Amino acid sequence: MIDFKKEIDKKVFHIVGDTANELRRECYAVGGCVRDMVLRRPSKDIDFVTVGSGIELAEAVAGKLGKGAHLSVFRTFGTAQVKKHNLELEFVGARKESYNRESRNPVVEEGSLTDDLSRRDFTINALALQVNTGENFGRLIDMFDGMGDIERQIIRTPLDPDITFSDDPLRMLRAIRFATQLGFKIHPETFDALTRNAGRIEIITRERIATELMKIMESPRPSIGWDLLYKSGLLKLILPELAAMKGVEVVNGRAHKDNFYHTLEVLDKLSRMTDKVWLRWAALLHDIAKPVTKKWDDKAGWTFHNHNFVGSKMVPRIFRNLKLPLDNKMKYVAKLVELHMRPIALVEDEVTDSAVRRLVNDAGEDLEDLLLLCEADVTSKNEEKVRRIMANLAIVKQKIEEVNERDNIRNFNPPVDGIEIMRTFGIGGGPLVGEIKQRIKDAILDGEIHNDYDEAREMMLRLGKEHGLTPVTDA
Repeated sequence: MIDFKKEIDKKVFHIVGDTANELRRECYAVGGCVRDMVLRRPSKDIDFVTVGSGIELAEAVAGKLGKGAHLSVFRTFGTAQVKKHNLELEFVGARKESYNRESRNPVVEEGSLTDDLSRRDFTINALALQVNTGENFGRLIDMFDGMGDIERQIIRTPLDPDITFSDDPLRMLRAIRFATQLGFKIHPETFDALTRNAGRIEIITRERIATELMKIMESPRPSIGWDLLYKSGLLKLILPELAAMKGVEVVNGRAHKDNFYHTLEVLDKLSRMTDKVWLRWAALLHDIAKPVTKKWDDKAGWTFHNHNFVGSKMVPRIFRNLKLPLDNKMKYVAKLVELHMRPIALVEDEVTDSAVRRLVNDAGEDLEDLLLLCEADVTSKNEEKVRRIMANLAIVKQKIEEVNERDNIRNFNPPVDGIEIMRTFGIGGGPLVGEIKQRIKDAILDGEIHNDYDEAREMMLRLGKEHGLTPVTDA
């Protein structure tokens, strides 16, 4: 049994407890910070509930913490926050809530500690530790057997799960997120209620949904969350393109693999290699276009031609729908989706210097991430096939090192740029400038000329002559 008095025997808990005593009110550390104490997980902040005004207590605590303490008050919500250095304390008065069906925003009234713990989402988050200094310091309040559910590794609602999820549908995603982060199981009755109320997710903003999805993606095994999202019926409402990947079709006795579970396997395999969350998103979406490109060919069987290219074009729409950032992160994911087949495809015929140069140039600074994704994408149960593909991938990596070291292709720009082309021939910008620049770049990538200024300039002059251009300067 955990010794909570020892766990909270830190200066901040004594300061808050002493201050609460001076104001003659009960005060408790609640929720995630208590759960994380039990699980020995780091906790970023500490939430306190007091029977009375949380703002008043926060103001008094900020005064006790002295210089460097920053107080933020949110009177509309009846909450306050105190920050000092890396310490973050949240204060709220005990309250009870009631909901109407059209919104997850509750009507809040003052309440007792029992009211406050009853409104919590899950039993493991409905734990409270009294911090009032004196004989009750460190006393645990566990009304719903949250400690037992932590021991059993169960996610369960304190009250009727149908009411819990209907009142605040975001809790459905939180249930799945906690199950993913902690490796817990969702209690069968709780999960059944979750599936019954899946449609209620429509009243939740996409921004809040995205926050929970990001936490799932940052977990050790993100596949747990995505599988639960599918089984609950939430996935088809949140990310229907991914839900469409589930299932296998059979024609003439020939089936393709289940692309949904292949994707989850790739995602977990990659997540063991890296914690880069946007690379994980690339893994999740790398085959996203397979449902829309799937065709049956009597000779070849099931085909997914150009699914990488089509998938890269789907990424911006998915990011917009999920309210994920429409910036370089989106472009990064789209690029990796488009390129994810290239390294393996290189060895199907011959690993030419030209093909390697183009891959290195197109991947740029994301080359290592692309190669990680390619490695994770090898999920065949045929061990001989896996050995062959990994050996081929090793050949590609070696060739990349050789070509890049020799030709300095990575992140390169042609030695002759558009400004020099315009200045040399005394012309303005236009398609011809871009064409000359691109032909020089292609010549370098194809090995026709070296990545060298003099050779590139000589080719520029030759191409200009072909278009009837005459140099006006030697610059």
